[in-house]
Amino acid sequence: MSGTHEHAQAERDDGHGHAHGPAHDHHHDHRDQGAGRLKLALLITFSIMLVEAVGGWWTGSLALLADAGHMLADAGSLLLAVLALAQAAKPADAAHSYGHGRFTVLAAFVNGLALLAVSAWIAIEGITRLIQPQPVQGLTMAAIALIGLLANLAAFALLHGGHAHDLNRRGAAAHVLSDLLGSVAALAAGVIIATTGWLRADPLLSMIAAALIVRTGVRVVRESAHVLLEGAPAGVDVAAVSTQLPQAIAGVNSVHHVHAWSLTPGDNLMTLHAVLVPGADADLTLTQIQDWLRRTYRVGHATVQVERSDCEDGAGCAPADGRQ
Repeated sequence: MSGTHEHAQAERDDGHGHAHGPAHDHHHDHRDQGAGRLKLALLITFSIMLVEAVGGWWTGSLALLADAGHMLADAGSLLLAVLALAQAAKPADAAHSYGHGRFTVLAAFVNGLALLAVSAWIAIEGITRLIQPQPVQGLTMAAIALIGLLANLAAFALLHGGHAHDLNRRGAAAHVLSDLLGSVAALAAGVIIATTGWLRADPLLSMIAAALIVRTGVRVVRESAHVLLEGAPAGVDVAAVSTQLPQAIAGVNSVHHVHAWSLTPGDNLMTLHAVLVPGADADLTLTQIQDWLRRTYRVGHATVQVERSDCEDGAGCAPADGRQ
């Protein structure tokens, strides 16, 4: 018969395949706090979006209209982030045995794509206005942009202090940062137009802001896609585990079939096969492996198959101590 799997977990299992400890309650507290910040940022963003949309139409400013377009997209992204947090809070069920935490990563991925789409629209419209400048009321435009800038600073302050591993909130913060850059561009363009009458400042500064936003969008899309495609977590060297683990634990002879991924950034999982040295206590070694993975690579949930001899791909593995 083929080898059996010995499941090693960092803390006591909750019955749904997840390990929970003292940090679990802290995680819920952080999620609740994050939801409150997202909702407040959503309210600020949507309110200023209306002001800038009306102001852009009134003054004829592409920079203001572009910033309002940013904010419309960002209000949608913030709403998506709030809904994703609510979905992620649902407990694991039969259809989602790992829970719903990845909804926040999916939201970050969609938000990153939205950033790239908005940047492309601004660039296209900016080129058109560079060729055919449109009249703009520079002073009024600058005043409205200043209001937007202050509001965006408040919203960004709410979201920027988020957890370093919270891609959902980071994606939302990236959208608000794009708004902030758009407000700066609109303010600068308004001042230039009001003082010099150079109308091309409006589309030119809008396009510069769009170029900066692209960098943020690409980073959010890349990081969230890496998680969704089950790439190895940052800082986890899968190849190194195979060499480091036998050196760190006396009962392990060799390690193979190592796979690592994350449900969300910072929530690391791993599977591996560990071949034990003759006479090694399987239960003790299993516990040592799990402890080492938790300390070294912050693996909160690991599935370890312990074996008495190396197994080849496609062949059965000898179970530790003959257990089936």
